[in-house]
Amino acid sequence: QRESTQKKTFTSWINSILAKHTPPSVISDLYTDIQKGHLLLDLLEVLSGQHLPREKGFNTFQCRSNIENALTFLKSRSLKLINIHVADIIDGKPSIVLGLIWTIIFHFHIEELARMLACTYNQSSVDCSSAVDSSPKTSRSAKKSAKIKERWKISATKALLLWAKEQCSLHGSISVTDFKSSWRSGLPFLAIIHALRPGLVDMEKAKTRTNKENLKEAFRIAELELNIPRLLEPEDVDVMNPDEKSIMTYVAQFLQYSRNLPVSEEDLQGKVGDTVNWLAAQGKKLEKLLVDTESETYYQKCKEMMSFVEAFNQEKKAFLPVLSSKASVADLSEDQQRMREEWHKLISQINEWKTKLDQMLPSPLDGIEAWLQEVEHLQAEDLPDLQDPFKAMSLFREIIVIFKGLMDCFDSHLDTLQSFKNEDEKNMPLVLPEKLEEMKRRL
Repeated sequence: QRESTQKKTFTSWINSILAKHTPPSVISDLYTDIQKGHLLLDLLEVLSGQHLPREKGFNTFQCRSNIENALTFLKSRSLKLINIHVADIIDGKPSIVLGLIWTIIFHFHIEELARMLACTYNQSSVDCSSAVDSSPKTSRSAKKSAKIKERWKISATKALLLWAKEQCSLHGSISVTDFKSSWRSGLPFLAIIHALRPGLVDMEKAKTRTNKENLKEAFRIAELELNIPRLLEPEDVDVMNPDEKSIMTYVAQFLQYSRNLPVSEEDLQGKVGDTVNWLAAQGKKLEKLLVDTESETYYQKCKEMMSFVEAFNQEKKAFLPVLSSKASVADLSEDQQRMREEWHKLISQINEWKTKLDQMLPSPLDGIEAWLQEVEHLQAEDLPDLQDPFKAMSLFREIIVIFKGLMDCFDSHLDTLQSFKNEDEKNMPLVLPEKLEEMKRRL
């Protein structure tokens, strides 16, 4: 299934690039058509803007020579072609061909786009829905992640994910934690479209539809309104474990679209001051709320937080054009830099508030929440760098042991959560029903 999805997605992506070649060319069967080498060279010429040497004929020697020219060119750009050999490409071996195309997509499509985001996302995520866990384990994970971010391939993937999370965070509580099952509902695709082109999507209506309906609508709008090639079908995404590489390839097209949007900085600049003032006012409102609810019950504190976040998300819509400006850090004016600082500060305050509330959950929910956060952080951790396979395997085994240990508690936590009686001795609710549902969904 995964191989089939990748073949279809990669073929569609290649054809969207080959359409720009002079003369245009097209791939019908990826494994067969790549064997001649000509279409591979066409692809690389469009992506690099360079003219590459080639043999004009199609005999075995000429096809081999063209493939060698393509691989030599990729190596000249410092791309590591591990276990990718000319003979395997000539034989059309699926795993080798897909591996080669993914290397090309990642380097020319995803890395190039993500490069401009690297500076922006040296900071923490602005996702309102995820709190920062202050446990020692998280601190170790954060240090480890900081080191891994220095490796460009990892940071390119993270930059794209953080960009997607930011688009989604501007439009409610749509959680994006990976390029797999997070996209199954179709809502993240629609949220990104809404962030890029407000008015094309009714997000409230989308939340009432099925996964396949949302995916179909997102792909239709992206193709017709944004001119983004339809690389995926609903049945490719609405599965238990969607293909990560295919989704990354498709999402990167939205980032490409955002770069090409005509943004008038002159128009935006006039609204930056208003946005800064609004963010500062929200910060003061939050600080006052923290003081006013200090002696309230846990349940009341949660109600106040939910009320604040709902109002915040509603008011935020008026400032989206300014908040979602794609300017790089170097191009920001002094007011825009201040606006971005105020934004990150406010999001950090909201995350800190949510973290404290999670720590105040009544027993035994507090233990289940801590366990959930530990498992989620472990799942989100980057895999070890495979440059040294022996160290990587040793570290990977350690992670598996930790994960298995954590999963020993799964059944008991599930039973506890499902049987939890949500009322005190006065028959008043202990926890917001929304929080219980969130924990069940995460578990």
